[in-house]
Parts: sequence; structure tokens; C-alpha cells
Amino acid sequence: MSYSNPQPPAKRQKLVRSCSKGKRLLGSLKVLDLSFCEQLHSLGGFFELPALERLIVVSCISLIVVCESVDHCVELVHIDLSYCYKLKKLPISLGKLKKVQTLFLDGCNFCESKIEMWDTNSSDFSISSQTSSSTIIDAIPSDFKFFATFLPSSLIVLSLANSNLSNESFPRNFSCLSMLEDLCLDNNPIVSMPNCVRSLPMLKILSMKYCEMVISIGHPPYTLRVLSVGHRNTSLQKIKFDVKMSPLNIDGPWKLLSPLSYEIDGMVKIQPLACVEKKVLRSLGWTNLDQLIKERHLETCTFAESDKSQTKMYYEFGIFSTMYHEDKGMPNWIRCRSKGPSISFTIPSSPKKLRGLNFYCMETMRQFSFDTFVLPKIKISNTTKNHTWIYNHYIDKVKVGGKYLILLSHWMFGPNEMTVGDQITIVVSQRYYNEQLTKKCGVNVVYDDGKIEEEEEDALRYYKSWNHIIGGDLSAFQYPTGEYLLSNMHFFDGSRYREKEVTFQAFSQKKSKILGHESQDLRYFMELAQGRSRSLWTDGS
Repeated sequence: MSYSNPQPPAKRQKLVRSCSKGKRLLGSLKVLDLSFCEQLHSLGGFFELPALERLIVVSCISLIVVCESVDHCVELVHIDLSYCYKLKKLPISLGKLKKVQTLFLDGCNFCESKIEMWDTNSSDFSISSQTSSSTIIDAIPSDFKFFATFLPSSLIVLSLANSNLSNESFPRNFSCLSMLEDLCLDNNPIVSMPNCVRSLPMLKILSMKYCEMVISIGHPPYTLRVLSVGHRNTSLQKIKFDVKMSPLNIDGPWKLLSPLSYEIDGMVKIQPLACVEKKVLRSLGWTNLDQLIKERHLETCTFAESDKSQTKMYYEFGIFSTMYHEDKGMPNWIRCRSKGPSISFTIPSSPKKLRGLNFYCMETMRQFSFDTFVLPKIKISNTTKNHTWIYNHYIDKVKVGGKYLILLSHWMFGPNEMTVGDQITIVVSQRYYNEQLTKKCGVNVVYDDGKIEEEEEDALRYYKSWNHIIGGDLSAFQYPTGEYLLSNMHFFDGSRYREKEVTFQAFSQKKSKILGHESQDLRYFMELAQGRSRSLWTDGS
């Protein structure tokens, strides 16, 4: 076993264990931890460590080379080279190891150090401070793309956090990593999920926390069970899933995204109302909205940040909604009206198929010195069928330039939720503003009018394909009392109201997957995603 440092020859030290007793000790060594050896320059002589299982070389800030003799460590299962900032060479022979399961390369700054790999037959060498890097490093035009092709195929966990990797740094695919289950890309300047991630057939945990430039995560492997997007990902605009996506847990803060236009398949979709297809609006029964579609500036706020832009359409839980601040009266298609925060009615008889409900409410302030409204809770109860849905809007607050805030919503109820003769009660309640009140409200039942063409009938197909919507799988949002609390916070904080655990699944399947034994697997993967995977290999047991 040898190492060298970059000091002058007179002061340079080289450790060589040559006596028989020393060789026996090295031959049985299982854990080698050289972390924080700031003068460590090269690392070799692995042929003397045939029993080594864990190699831990963290924050060796002068380390440049790990030698090819590492392939003699046939029992090696864990390698940690994190924060070796000057590391310029990784051995090609690393790919020959058959038992390596975890590899941590956090903070290696691949793009800056331009890691290179070469193949030499020497099992050991040292580097002096007088040797130039051009002499040491063979001039192979390689980068992380090249290096990735020589990763051990046995890897289960790979961490590349804080490594200054852009999308261009990744290879076209990770087909050599067919066993990989856990991939960490935290705090890298990527703008989207690298395409090569889709080629990982066994991936279960993907972490992209603190990737402040990421805009989209598109179609991760359908085997994924945990997606960690974490804090400071406020540029994220879109997450798209495959239809056959497995149930998964999205690990991140509630309302991690800004209130700009964005979309998470199966969870929430926000877009300018002017960009919504006309056939979608017709399907909702929303007509004569031309005045709304013009530029109407509202400042909407989530816990992430605020946004001041034109009127938007929001969709979550099978509920479409929009808001504006002019008091131009209720739309003429709102037939049932009431003063105050509540209204009750009976589903009327009709030969047409019920499509949903349109609900209108006007919010105002007791004192007009306030211009910021908190979106209220809307509670719809079918007292006949003993069903209740309580909706908390994704948006928290709205700052308007007038005295009123109008909230218009469409609820996609079907015959399983409401039928002729059912008694319906709708109540609007304030969340925490005593000065805010509901001045009036109104409701209208929307039916299939028989004139809608097939194209318009299909306009809502995408929205109806979501899993966690009214008429779909809402069991994760159900109180013991039977009420459904529809709030996106529960996708992120793991709130559960039943003994049966239902995790997020973007699109509806023929049968909703209510997890039994699978939930235990999910909790295991969540624990790994929270950082326990590293401790599994460093506890020395």
C-alpha cells in the first residue's frame, strides 16, 4: 500500500509495508479511511489489500490520482471519493470490480477538473511535486461522458451531488448501470433531468434537490418510487410522467414551485386562461368569458413566491378554477343564486348526463383598506349520499386592485357522486382573515347538451385521466369522518388519514393501487433518500 504527497523529495514520505506481519495485516484489512488527509496526492498499491470492502477518501483536497491497481480489491463494495476537488484520474479498472454497490463522487467538480481515465499495467506509482500534470495524465480527450462508461455495473447507489455537472456532461445513456436503484444529482447546474436517466431500468430513487436551474423533469423511469426535488427549485415548471408510472412519493416542501404557469402530471396544472383551448372552456360550460381572457393582472402568492400576470386557469383534484377582481355580476349561466357564504339546492331531473357543477363566489372585505384576499375553503356536501369534499386552493393569497375577488370553479362530478334528487349544500369559509367575507355565491349544474362534438367530448380526456381526482382515488385525502380534504400539501408532507396508505400515482389505472406490503418498501426507499444509504456503508459493522 502506498501514497505520496506533493512536497519536495527530501520531505516526501512514502509508506511501504513490506514485512510479512505488515502484509498479513494489510491482507485482512476491510475498511480504509483516509479522509481529510490534505497532503495525499496519489493513491495506489491496492494489490496489498485483497480483502478491502470499504474505501473512504473524503475531502482529500490534494488527491489527483487513484491508481489502476484498485481492481485487486475484488471484495470492494463501497467507494467514497467525495470532495476530492483536484481528482484528475479515475481508473478504468474500476469497471472490472463486480461487487461495488455504492459510489460517492460528491463535489468532485468534474467540469472544472476534467477527470480523465487511462489504463496502465502498473499496479503502483507515486507522483512528485516536480512532475507536471501533462506528464502524469495521458492526453485522452475524455470527460464525465467517457468516465461513465467505466462505472461498475454492480452499482446500486451513485451520488454525483455538487459536481458542477450540466446536461451536456452526461452520456447518452446509462445502460451500463442496469442495477442502479439510487441516483443523486443534487446541486448541479442541470436544466432538466438528463436523458440518460431514462435508460436506468431499476431506478427507484432520484434526487435533484437544490438544482436551481432545473426547468423540467420529463418521464423518469416508471420504476421510480421516490422523487426528491427539495428546496430552491423555484425555476421548475413541468414534471411529466409515463402513464404506467408506479406509485411514488414526491419528497419536497409543500408548494415548492412558484405560481407561474407550470404542470405536474396528476397533481396540478396552471396556465394562462387565454391559452386554454376553447373546446375545454365549452366543455366546462364557461361561455362569454371574453372579458376575463383579456389582460387582468392579479398578484397571486404561494409559500414559494408571488406572481403578477394575466388571469390563469388552475386544475387540481378534478376542479378547474380561475379568479378575477371586477364585479360585473354573475355569469348568466349561473342559475341558482344566494346572498352570503352558503347555498343549498336539489339536483334537478334531466334526460341529459350530469357533467359537473359550476360554482361562483364573491369575496370582499369588511374594511376596504385591505386589498389582499386569502382564497377561502369551499365545502360541497351531498347530504343524500353522505359525501363531502373540502377544497383548499393551491394559491394562498391574491392581491387585487379593487374591492372584490371573484372565484369561479368547475367541479367534475359524475353520476357516482351526484344523481337526480340529491340534496347538495355548498359552504364557503374563511381560512384565517376575520376581515374577509363572502358577499354572494351561485351554482349551476352542467349537463351534456348532446350537441358537443366528439372532439369536444375528448377535450377533458387528459384531465380525467388523472388518478387523484373526484371520482378517482382520493383515499389518501379522506378523514376518518369520511370527508375528503383536497389540498396539495398532502402530496408533500405525507399526511394520511386512513390505515391504508395510498401514495401519489399520476394517472389512473384500471384498479387503484392501495399499497399494503408495498408501503413498507416505499418507506424503506424514503429512508434511503433521506441519507441513510451512506450510513449503511460507513458504520463499520
